Amino acid sequence: MTRAHPQVVLLGINYPPEPTGISPYTGALASGLTRRGYPAAAITTHPHYPDWRVRDGYGQWTRHDLVDGVPVRRLRHFVPRRPRGVARAISELSFGLRLALTPWGKPDAVVAVSPALFSSAVAAFRAGLTHRDVPFIVWVQDLYTQGMTEFQGKASLFVRGVRAVERWLLQRADRVVVIHDRFVPRVRDDLGVSADRIAVIRNWAHLAPMLPADIVAVRASLGWAEDETVVLHSGNMGMKQGLENVIEAARMADERQERVRFVLMGDGSARATLQKLGTGVHSLSLLPPLDDAGFAAALQAADVLLVNERPGVAEMAVPSKLTSYFSAGRPVLAATDPDGITAEEIRNAGAGVIVPAGDPSALLDGAMTLAADTNRCALYGRSALEYRQTVLSADFAIDTFARLIDAACESGSEDNDDASVHSRV
Repeated sequence: MTRAHPQVVLLGINYPPEPTGISPYTGALASGLTRRGYPAAAITTHPHYPDWRVRDGYGQWTRHDLVDGVPVRRLRHFVPRRPRGVARAISELSFGLRLALTPWGKPDAVVAVSPALFSSAVAAFRAGLTHRDVPFIVWVQDLYTQGMTEFQGKASLFVRGVRAVERWLLQRADRVVVIHDRFVPRVRDDLGVSADRIAVIRNWAHLAPMLPADIVAVRASLGWAEDETVVLHSGNMGMKQGLENVIEAARMADERQERVRFVLMGDGSARATLQKLGTGVHSLSLLPPLDDAGFAAALQAADVLLVNERPGVAEMAVPSKLTSYFSAGRPVLAATDPDGITAEEIRNAGAGVIVPAGDPSALLDGAMTLAADTNRCALYGRSALEYRQTVLSADFAIDTFARLIDAACESGSEDNDDASVHSRV
């Protein structure tokens, strides 16, 4: 290579300006590498998440943008209104097909973000044909087959097929980056990836340090009374979140005449259903997604920040909202598997309280317990913020990723004549 640093292309189905989920991390990695002197480019789709509709002003067959200093090529792909099962797979495959037919330039390293699994698998196949000497790195944000097994409770034929694709993809990657230590045994033991090719790089707090908000003014603008406890859930509204549990907790709050308001802020495939289920529930509010400033202000103005997961969800993913929650310095209430990744992360941060998933009574009791103990809430908030400033440092994570790319490229250059190495890609 003649460049001071490797040239990197990132392949991912989500990218800014999508506000939530994986998008902020993919965008921050690309721009962070660029600022460090690594020429980075991204090939992605048009913004469509979390509402599963291509944003107004986008949708061309191919579009070229410059986002935070990064050249971004956007490819039109199939966006289903109900992103489940086969429709979700077809969506990912349509992006994969576009990736296979689109020039990637002359990168020194390729980073594929999973999800999307199927488009990443197509990209791996393409890399094996056209970029055999280029390190292929898979950045695993969610474990597909783990999530499907947790949702379905059994290994159906479809799940076994997805597992075969996930195993094939990860075994052929030169490096597999996972976002939590709990992913390592799953990738190593269940999917057969050798430990020396697995690296843990934590997701970081992707928002800038939050400026102090005028809490009274923000609460008034959002219709939150000063004397009610606001429990805020932000982000995607989909199957994994199981937010019917929150609606039932709010209904119980009405029956008990508790001064608490459960707020669901965001969008997603389940929003319309949730809005219908919540009709007439006075202790429930739904808000649309807010811009970064409004989002940060809302998190600070809430009394409690909520993570709610469907029963059975334990090992498939680390909720991206936690990094933002910790930045707000507010206590976290998590309705989740007590032995799962989410619960472990909150305990590690000393950030809040865990209650069982799918138990609206326990959720309401947890909220009222926090409401009654302001000193405890303040302690949780301070601990969460400290964890965000240390363990979840963006600079540390991106520096680590840059070193991993350097090492992969150096290893690849040493092994260019070794066909057995390239057969994995």
